[in-house]
Amino acid sequence: MTATELDDTATGSDTRARTADWVTLSTPDGPFTVIADDAGRVLASGWTDDPGYLAVLVSPSLRPATLRAGRDLSAITDAVTAYYDGDHEAPDAVEVVQRSGPFLERAWEALRTVRPGEPVTYTALAALAGGPLAVRAAASSCARNAAALFVPCHRVLRSDGTLGGFRYGLEIKQSLLNREALDREA
Repeated sequence: MTATELDDTATGSDTRARTADWVTLSTPDGPFTVIADDAGRVLASGWTDDPGYLAVLVSPSLRPATLRAGRDLSAITDAVTAYYDGDHEAPDAVEVVQRSGPFLERAWEALRTVRPGEPVTYTALAALAGGPLAVRAAASSCARNAAALFVPCHRVLRSDGTLGGFRYGLEIKQSLLNREALDREA
């Protein structure tokens, strides 16, 4: 096993003793890395091969002091593999933990209810999260989402049906939406 210490500026002082595990998988959309806590909950994930990049996305109250490669994260990696094999609801079974303000946390929970092949708008996400007028905050929840795929922010579109932004690029967002739409039609 290898371990990487994160520097003090990237880690909350109350979490220095935490160790999290990471794994990178090869997917049709490129390398996909997941960071999980010792309970097997996703802290961060996305299309990168750099766990350090993902670690700084984790809330300071949850951010690990050390990242360790090599632990068995098969429940998580199996869900990612199943997603790419056509079971787009497989990531729903994996527990995720993210921390922020009340609205962002509700928006992240609401995102997990958006079904594959049925994207919503930022306006609809705001309503799902209990703040129908909080459209900008809904967009912010997508931008601040550390657990891509498991909290499917790629399923949110602008009111005109265009893609909007995505941390890992619009090409990957479109690929995910296309994959989900095709399998839904089948």
